[in-house]
Formats: sequence, structure tokens, C-alpha cells
Amino acid sequence: MSFYARHVLPRVLDLVMRSHLTTPYRERVAGAAEGRVLEIGIGSGLNLAHYGAAVREVIGIDPSAELLAIAHRRAAGRAVTLLEGSAETLPLADASVDTVVTTWTLCTVPDAARALAEMRRVLRPGGSLLFVEHGRSPAPAVARWQDRLDRPWGCIAGGCHLNRRIDALVAASGLRIARLEQRPAGGPPTHSWFYEGRAVRA
Repeated sequence: MSFYARHVLPRVLDLVMRSHLTTPYRERVAGAAEGRVLEIGIGSGLNLAHYGAAVREVIGIDPSAELLAIAHRRAAGRAVTLLEGSAETLPLADASVDTVVTTWTLCTVPDAARALAEMRRVLRPGGSLLFVEHGRSPAPAVARWQDRLDRPWGCIAGGCHLNRRIDALVAASGLRIARLEQRPAGGPPTHSWFYEGRAVRA
């Protein structure tokens, strides 16, 4: 892993994702979680402050040891377990969590389809995936620019993809989408088409 990826990018991500623009999304998504929660791509732990009284335990997984070190400080006094690892191979038993949370995470997972299959596996029947992600715009002109920028952007942004159809990925995993909102969130159109919703394991 390069010096940039190990030491610079984690601090940049923590700074950027602390934007006040993300707070309402975190409040809605993390605030709706309940029971035993698995957060995929917990990063520096910015969602921890938004989990409510209905949450019994949070398990957070992330591939970055540097971001997890920051999350560890934010987790002080909470029932939180932090694991360094990959979303594509979750170290949890089948049907062992009530809620899975992802916030701006599926864009960077190398194999998003495999990760979603793993999320479905660990969710109990009736459990929920709560998510807010950025992805492919429905505007053809914007989508074409997302395709052009996808590779160079990924090189500087930790493998982030601009052009993933989040709704299609979630639906293809076998989870049933119960609620979905799509909207521009401000900022460059190529980077700010948001998908927010809830999907349920049958």
C-alpha cells in the first residue's frame, strides 16, 4: 500500500466526510437502525453519534487500520466492535444481525455485488439494509461524464466509482427494496447523485 493510501487518504476522507451536508443523511440512516447493527465501511466512525437507543450493539468493519484507529476514539463508551476486513468476506454467522448500514461505501468496495450478497447472508429474515450512496445519474450527459472520469477519480479517491447503479446492485442481491429516494445533493453533478433507502431480507 502506498504512503498516500495509508497515511494521507484516511485523513482526507475523515475531513471530507465530516461535512455538515452529510449530517442529515447520517441522522436518517443510522438513526433508523435497531438491534445488532453491522456497519460496512465504518471508516472513522462518523455514524456512531447518530445511532439511537434501539441499537443494542454495533459491529463496524473497514479495510483501513488508520480509519479504524480514529473510529476507536469515537467509539469510547459505546458497545462497538471494530474489525479490520473486507465487505466481500464478512466474519459473521448467517442471519446474525438485525440491521446493516452503509453510508457512501458501496462506491469503493471492489466487488459490490459480492459484498451485498454477504450483507444479505448475515441479515436475519426481516432485517434491513439501510443505505445512502452516491452513484450513476439518470441524466445521460452526466452519466457519460461519470464514465469518463471513473478511472482517474478512482486513482485519487481510494477506488471510488462514480457510475455504479446502486438500486440495481441492491435489487440484484436478492434484497427487496422497500424504500428508495434519488436526488441531486449539491456539488458537482458527477459526484452528487444520491441513492437513499431501505432494503429488506425476505
